[in-house]
Amino acid sequence: MSILVVYFSAESGKTAGVAKELAAEKGAELYEIQPEKPYSRADLNWMNPLARCNREYIAKKDVPVAGTIEDFDQYDTVYIGFPIWYGCAPNVINTFCKAYDWSGKAVHAFATSGGSGIGRSAEKLAPYVKGAESVDAKRVSSAAELKDF
Repeated sequence: MSILVVYFSAESGKTAGVAKELAAEKGAELYEIQPEKPYSRADLNWMNPLARCNREYIAKKDVPVAGTIEDFDQYDTVYIGFPIWYGCAPNVINTFCKAYDWSGKAVHAFATSGGSGIGRSAEKLAPYVKGAESVDAKRVSSAAELKDF
């Protein structure tokens, strides 16, 4: 069984920390999802209605991703980490997911947050991981919370 941990981490780096810890614990490969155009601090200021994160969310825009994963088919289980935005994954996660064949894979989404719950993240992610054997989601503060996930 091959395991992959992919993640997008915003400014705080909290998601990156959890993803790296999880990959080490699971003996998994690790891949950072990066937008082609990196986010600036102003882009992530969700309190500004004109901030990039808000414009992308409202317009349901794809966010071009830098790089691809070679031999994605080899993985049976994929953990997808992200900071929770609007009760779901940021658009860059959805764009990333649309580029791959998820047939037969177990997908475990994990989200970090300063205060928001997981919302309907699994339900909202499911259309982007078509063919996945299963999709679930959990809000976490550390990789320890993913031990049985």
